[in-house]
Amino acid sequence: MSELKRVAEPNSATALEPPSSGKASTLWYVDTPDPLAVLRAGHEPDQAAALALARLLYADFDVVPHPVGTLAGSAGPAADEVFIGCLPGLTVLCAAQAALIRPTALPELLVRPLASEHTYLVSFDSAHGWGAFAHWERGEFRRSFSSSRLHIVEDEGLPLVWERPYWAGEHPVRWRAGELPDPQSLPFDPPDFADAANNEWLGFHYRSAPAEGALTSADITVCGFTLFPRGAAPVPSAPPARPPKRGLLDRLRGRH
Repeated sequence: MSELKRVAEPNSATALEPPSSGKASTLWYVDTPDPLAVLRAGHEPDQAAALALARLLYADFDVVPHPVGTLAGSAGPAADEVFIGCLPGLTVLCAAQAALIRPTALPELLVRPLASEHTYLVSFDSAHGWGAFAHWERGEFRRSFSSSRLHIVEDEGLPLVWERPYWAGEHPVRWRAGELPDPQSLPFDPPDFADAANNEWLGFHYRSAPAEGALTSADITVCGFTLFPRGAAPVPSAPPARPPKRGLLDRLRGRH
């Protein structure tokens, strides 16, 4: 059984519940010095490359393509789905396996499947107040963070410059009316912290209201795939047979 199959199984000790609304579970493989420029360029994702990557990463499964969508509706897929966008110098993988409580537990195959310069992990679950991010450079670990509002689960590597305002309390949690914050709460909301990492590395936010003209997740197209246990993929049904076309002589003779 492959590393990925073990991580993908339900009730994993390190994986969260499959992301959906208000969640993200993404990995970015980046070789371009300007990811935002690539994302803004409006390239159509390479469907053949996406399928090849899906089959590489999920070799224990049948991988069945389904229609393309956008990152806005695909960043937090279910455990049996994966979404991939292959663009020049940049690939995004949306997979439940990236929603790890400890990002450093990411399987090696997912850290650098494409020999990319940088690998970024960005995951969050708004309902649980959890967020995580991580960075590898040429496959070498550099930084990771994962926490709920009360508990830091993982804080490895040197903090980055962009993190300072969050630790300084400049981005406090937006508590609901009547909600009493725990005195031990972190000075920021972990999903926002993870979203800030995404903006720092990729140039767009999932959670913040976009400024006029800003890139959004709805502008990024990805290819979707459903994962089935080996041999369990449904057989495509044959299209209904078309009646034979009547030839010119038949029409002239009045045949129907």
